[in-house]
Amino acid sequence: MKTNAEAVYIVGMGKCLPNAPVANDEMESVLGQVGRHASRARRITLRNSGILSRYYAIDPGTGQPTHTNAQMTAMAVRDALARVNWRVGDLALLACGTSTPDQIMPAHAHMVHGELGETPLEAISVAGVCSAGMAALKHAYLSVRTSDCSRAVSCGSELVSSFMAARNFTHEVLDNVVGAARTPALAFEKDFLRWMLSDGAGAALVSNEPIAGRLALRIDWIDGMSLAHELPVCMYSGAVKHPDGTLRGWRNADSPEEMVRDDYLAIKQDARLLDALITRLCTRDTLLAIAGRRGIAAHAIDWFLPHYSSEYFRSVLMDRLAALDFSIPESRWFTNLSQVGNVGSASIYLMLEELMNSGRLERGQKLLCFVPESARFTVYYMQLTVV
Repeated sequence: MKTNAEAVYIVGMGKCLPNAPVANDEMESVLGQVGRHASRARRITLRNSGILSRYYAIDPGTGQPTHTNAQMTAMAVRDALARVNWRVGDLALLACGTSTPDQIMPAHAHMVHGELGETPLEAISVAGVCSAGMAALKHAYLSVRTSDCSRAVSCGSELVSSFMAARNFTHEVLDNVVGAARTPALAFEKDFLRWMLSDGAGAALVSNEPIAGRLALRIDWIDGMSLAHELPVCMYSGAVKHPDGTLRGWRNADSPEEMVRDDYLAIKQDARLLDALITRLCTRDTLLAIAGRRGIAAHAIDWFLPHYSSEYFRSVLMDRLAALDFSIPESRWFTNLSQVGNVGSASIYLMLEELMNSGRLERGQKLLCFVPESARFTVYYMQLTVV
């Protein structure tokens, strides 16, 4: 009979950030300009976001894609494996989370496995937005914790640049010109996202024992919570949103022409709902409920890794933590948003990868990770201990 593993560890991290970093003033030349005028939302969005550079799986010279999502994810896995001198054959499980798979079918994880090759694996795909990478990690954690397998890899990845390329919005500009609009522009709910999201992948090797002589992160617990029962849809793709908040999915479109005309496949976000993101996902019945159940206190946290899409939310989160009497000094916060951008489900992996390989961690330190998702308001909290 199988018995639970005594502990579960992240023993290695890997990443893939495609191509050279793209600075703020280069973004529109890489993604392309929509219409006759530069984006009016770009400067405002970037000023608030605090992002200075990001990565795109796009050739800046030709505008053509350079990587698929599956290829980036496989590269992140190989990077993690190389750091600890493992092979794909040392793994039993591949768990992948993303909001932007390369296709509807086959499943994303199987496409990643196809890129990796080498050996049979159990492959599980997790859908979602920012929380998808955490859900994949929890699946890997529980699989090792219950001794279903001894070694696994979990991943978070995003390929959003193909959604944001100017060619996908040409019809909107043409429609505006036909309608005699003098300065055709994208609706803000689509335009501001062009400057908020970027590409990349991260991978975490999960094992039932640490590797001798190497730093590892013991996974103490991972808790997720959805508030979809009380909050409406905020971020979506593959649908259009009606005034009453309901969605009409792409399969219910009357024709392929309607899908194109009404931008069913664009990524959209109702910015009016964003203020509820932090204020509702960091509350007494989310953070404090988990803290009480898990027996944690703010003063015991050595590193706080919050995922947020914009520096605008940093002060909002700080205020929320203070209101809950759970303040964590900014000196203990770690984020790399300004340098790698908002990479959705990959962001927490990219933060952990950089911090784990920075030489700044010390044995016994505790890390608290906070990953909110705006799609329909989900949050994950995770505690790790350095060993």
